[in-house]
Amino acid sequence: MSSTRPILFKNGTVLTMDADIPNLATGDVLVHGDRIAAIGRRLDAPDAERIDATGKIVMPGFVDAHHHAWLGVMRRLIPDVDDLFDYIAVAAEQLGAHYRPLDMHVSTRLTAIASLDAGITTIVDACHNARSPDHTDAALDALAASGIRALHMVGVPLDKGGSGAQLPGDLERLARRWNNARSRIQVGLFGQFDFDAWEVARRLDMRILTEFIGDLARPGPRLAAPGVLGPHNIFNHCTRLPAGSWKLLAEAGVNVTVNPRSDALFGFDGDRFAYQQAIDHGLLPALGIDLDTAFGSDMFGEMHALFGQQRSAMRYRRFRGEANVPAPITVQKVLEAATVNGARVAGLEGIAGTLAPGRQADVIMVRTNGAGVFPVTNAIGTIVQAVERADVDTVMVAGQLRKRHGRLVGVDLDRLAAEVTASRDYLLHASGYRADLFGRAA
Repeated sequence: MSSTRPILFKNGTVLTMDADIPNLATGDVLVHGDRIAAIGRRLDAPDAERIDATGKIVMPGFVDAHHHAWLGVMRRLIPDVDDLFDYIAVAAEQLGAHYRPLDMHVSTRLTAIASLDAGITTIVDACHNARSPDHTDAALDALAASGIRALHMVGVPLDKGGSGAQLPGDLERLARRWNNARSRIQVGLFGQFDFDAWEVARRLDMRILTEFIGDLARPGPRLAAPGVLGPHNIFNHCTRLPAGSWKLLAEAGVNVTVNPRSDALFGFDGDRFAYQQAIDHGLLPALGIDLDTAFGSDMFGEMHALFGQQRSAMRYRRFRGEANVPAPITVQKVLEAATVNGARVAGLEGIAGTLAPGRQADVIMVRTNGAGVFPVTNAIGTIVQAVERADVDTVMVAGQLRKRHGRLVGVDLDRLAAEVTASRDYLLHASGYRADLFGRAA
């Protein structure tokens, strides 16, 4: 839904997440075009379309800093998997190997639309199934059509039969098409430790994503060479890393993302806790959802998991008798991980992740009249611990309304469901994988 008129969110509780712009118990947010024009009390904008925010919380959209959007049609296919290689065997070797560009488009569109529905306005799309340039184009076109803001990280397929031979050569074409200052969609490299591909990405001023699990990755001495690491690098998981690796990442000022639910699902993390390790080394980790094969596209579950896991891990260390155990996490820090820190990871610091004049108008408005939500005595605690997808009333990306009155704008869910089901059924048939409705599979 587009409008040539300014839009004024009126009389809401405003969470800016910006250190220089105070929160408001009752205030207004004015949007002109794709930008936030003003934040304050009793703003006067007689020509604006008004959105009544009374009794609602207005805040920046969530940033999902790591999500394999191409897995969308495999939602909850293997919710109980607890071994990484079992997951790869199903998602990549069996089903992923049969992906057509059509399946890539449908899955990515489903993930993007579900994310918008849950108040996620930016996604870092970790695509390790770029089977051809056509597959990549299909994913990018789906992201663009959905209206979400995205950093699409293109990477070689996980399965043994997928070559990804077009990479890194295809990066230059993709950079020319997508990586301009006005594009909502940007492209980076999902490069693991292919340092030659990293060099191509750095030359093109692209961000580089690497999944880093300490006892499953052996990057070698080249990682420590001058100029190899920097703020253009994104490291995901970062579990079970030795102290030397943390020191290297911190000194280089890389970006770190953690996935509380999937890190627990696969047993990646321990009581040292990657989120806390990043904090202890001066880094500001962001949150990612990671997988639809087990979870759903919402940040609420990740925020709940982060809060509970950090507190459990730190209490365990304290009860074990350790000295100088980090303090329990706060809801403020959890919300920063889901907004401000994610924007930094995506290269959007100063552009998204906070509400401030001049920033992109990536804004969500959350209802607080649900039976599980009111009364609101702590606005940040309410967002982190109480509200859910159904409470997200309005979603705006770059000044365009993508959800209004609790309903997605311009999305035919019945048609999308039919397309998703057809894609899933094709993949199950082509792969021979048999899924059971009640959880058993062969």
